[in-house]
Amino acid sequence: MEQVISKAASSGANSQAAPALAIAGAAGASEKGGLRPSILSLTIREKSALATSYMRFIDGGGLFIPTTRPARLGDEVYAMVTVVDEESRMPIPGRVCWITPAGVPGRPQGIGVQFAKNEAGEQARSTIEKLIGAVHKADRATQTI
Repeated sequence: MEQVISKAASSGANSQAAPALAIAGAAGASEKGGLRPSILSLTIREKSALATSYMRFIDGGGLFIPTTRPARLGDEVYAMVTVVDEESRMPIPGRVCWITPAGVPGRPQGIGVQFAKNEAGEQARSTIEKLIGAVHKADRATQTI
């Protein structure tokens, strides 16, 4: 099961409207003895929902992901994201850089993920910015700020 963000769910007017993000895979032990990044799956169907989820103010770009999964700043995550009309899912490695706890009025609970500074992170930023065009440069409310 994966999270699907639609225009109605991303409006922020009713934080109950956005269901929790289902974790496609839990964090587990890695070969080096540490924790592997959590794997999250997300579908965003409208450009307006993508624009409110995109974190343009984060160096290298980022994406807000609604979830009830506990997280700490700096946690590594790996998101598989399907956006708007793209046929394939984008793999986005990154780190938690924002946390919206439960109960914040007008905001869904979730995490902001800063894209990794590598080819996959740059590809995610570029693809999202092309899809949302000038919308991401406007002074619009987002799910974070």
